[in-house]
Amino acid sequence: MSYDWGPHYIVPSKGLKLYSGIVLLREYFDEDLLQKELKSLDIPGPVMKVTNPWYYRKKDTNTWIKIGESDNKEQNFPTNWDTTDLENGQYDVMGLMHVFARKGIDDIVAIAGQNIVEVTVEN
Repeated sequence: MSYDWGPHYIVPSKGLKLYSGIVLLREYFDEDLLQKELKSLDIPGPVMKVTNPWYYRKKDTNTWIKIGESDNKEQNFPTNWDTTDLENGQYDVMGLMHVFARKGIDDIVAIAGQNIVEVTVEN
């Protein structure tokens, strides 16, 4: 069984429909569901590190461009995205969260979850 532990995108503001200038990207994960997922994968833990790289791409294209990366769990993995030089239009933003956990004495394994949201850039 798979568990939807995350990542889950945090919308900067309920009223924000258009992104312009510097936008703070953040997301979180559900620790209880993550533990269930690790258990189902026979990864007893503990979790050693969580990191969240961010990417964007113009809608209907294939190549992702890295925005930045954060391992600041307490602040929901914040990363600034400067849209100033982007062409106006629709974009996909992806948070690709990596969880590193111990499996055995000497083994560290990684699992990843992704979340893709569609945003509109209008500078």
